[in-house]
Amino acid sequence: MKRHKSLAPLSREHHGTLILAQLLKKGAPAYKDLPELPHTKSIYAKKYFIEHLQSHFDKEEKMLEKVKVYNSEISLLTDEIIQEHQQLKTLFNELNEKSVSEITLDLLGKALENHIRKEERILFPAIEKYCPATILNNIEL
Repeated sequence: MKRHKSLAPLSREHHGTLILAQLLKKGAPAYKDLPELPHTKSIYAKKYFIEHLQSHFDKEEKMLEKVKVYNSEISLLTDEIIQEHQQLKTLFNELNEKSVSEITLDLLGKALENHIRKEERILFPAIEKYCPATILNNIEL
C-alpha cells in the first residue's frame, strides 16, 4: 500500500521489524544469516531493539502527539499504541539471553507483529483519512 510521504519512512522501518517478529516466533524457519537458537535470537532481538526500535517508537510517539487531536479514533489508537510501545519495551528489556525460552520469544514475536499490523492496517490509514494535508505534509520524523 502506498503511504503518504510523511508516513512512508515509518512504514519502511516496519519491514525489518516484521522480519524480527517472524524470527522470534516458535517454529520460524531459518532465514538468511539470522540466528536460529533461542539465546542468539535473544541477543539479536535486544541489539535490534536498541539500535532501531527505540528511536522508531520515539518518532512514532512524537508524530502521534501532533495528529491525535484530529479524530477521536486516532486519539484512542494513540493511547493504545503508546501502551503497546511500553509493553514491548518491557518485553525486550526483560530478555535474558542465557535463559530465554522459545515461549517468551514467541510471545514477543506475536506481540510485535500484532502491533505493527495495527499501525499499518488501522492507525496509518486513519491518519491519512482524517488529518489535513497541511499537517501530514509537515510531519517531521
